[in-house]
Amino acid sequence: MPTETVPTETVPTETVPTETVPKDWIDPKTGHRVVRLSELAGSVCLYFHQNAYSPQGDKLLIVTPRGFETVDLQTHELQLVVPKGNYRMGGSSGVEVGRRTRHVYYSARDEEGGLVRATHLDTGHTRDVARLPLGASFNGVNADETLLFGSMRERSRRGERRDPRAARSMQLFTANIETGEINTFHPSTDWLNHLQCSPLDPQFGLFCHEGPWHEVDRVWTIPFGSDDPKLMHRREQQYEIAGHEFFSHDGKWVWYDLQTPRSVEFWLAGVHVETGERIQYRLERDQWSVHYNISPDGKFFAGDGGGPASVANHTALPEKKRLDPPGNGQWIYLFKPQSELESATVSGDIARSGRMVAQRLVDLSSHDYSLEPNVTFTPDGKWVVFRSNMHGERHVYAVRVDRESN
Repeated sequence: MPTETVPTETVPTETVPTETVPKDWIDPKTGHRVVRLSELAGSVCLYFHQNAYSPQGDKLLIVTPRGFETVDLQTHELQLVVPKGNYRMGGSSGVEVGRRTRHVYYSARDEEGGLVRATHLDTGHTRDVARLPLGASFNGVNADETLLFGSMRERSRRGERRDPRAARSMQLFTANIETGEINTFHPSTDWLNHLQCSPLDPQFGLFCHEGPWHEVDRVWTIPFGSDDPKLMHRREQQYEIAGHEFFSHDGKWVWYDLQTPRSVEFWLAGVHVETGERIQYRLERDQWSVHYNISPDGKFFAGDGGGPASVANHTALPEKKRLDPPGNGQWIYLFKPQSELESATVSGDIARSGRMVAQRLVDLSSHDYSLEPNVTFTPDGKWVVFRSNMHGERHVYAVRVDRESN
């Protein structure tokens, strides 16, 4: 169940390179090559829907005990971009790399309050972009880097833990990157979270209604400046859940985890943002993943599996008992949609339904899922990046999509 606040990443302060964690190996259970991209223990990649790649696809932004660093995806050389202490970030907000220029945008704080800054990935040149009002959170930067997208909320009293079902006072906002002007819209008493910018349309965004997933219609899109959001999936049965939504790279589809109902049938579902066309792909229980992502060409998906406490390892609500034997699968997965489709109904609409064929990429049997792996594809589609504590320390890794023998 979601909580009121998203915890800030707790990154250990080790400053010496890791020597005991392997740097490059072939996973003996899958045959796929895995490389460690980070140097210091305590390093992590960004949340699965935050863009972390440069527009040219040559660099990846990660978070290390030193600060924001880039990984050269050809040489794996690391470069410090923003030193630790110069930014503020949450688990799924506060930082994103622009899709047009080579800048990272991030939350910061000075003596006057909160603001968003931009730093060039190569030169380190930094500028202030926009001053944030009290209670505002920065979530992302739009497709042409003219606007920031975020939410504002009425602040809780210090120490107060708010019921996730309770009404609250929130609204969305954009900030003009050139002028810093703030434009608020869509005032709401719902908990607005997981804001994302379309990678295609600079005036379009995605967000969720947070709370117990089986009690909320979670997935919404909205034109910036509008007070009329569009629901992308309506629950049709008791305990049905849909969430962890994300855009396709071309911005034309929204994909999400669908369970009909929770812990019983598992799907990866998508809806076209313009036509409303719907499709769903069936997944086996042990293939369910905390997060999914899509390759740049849209032909493949990746998943990060799930731990013993996941929905895949429980019976349906309201019982919610752990399965014996366990039903979860602890792997980094590659999924390929099958071409054979049949008619179905999704969210009350006519849809197409098929299946995924899964391929295991990395054995995560020793991974503690209190750290979510958060898979992303590299821009060339050849690697899947994730974070893991499978060797004890937290590090950023990449696994080759093709087996080395290929």
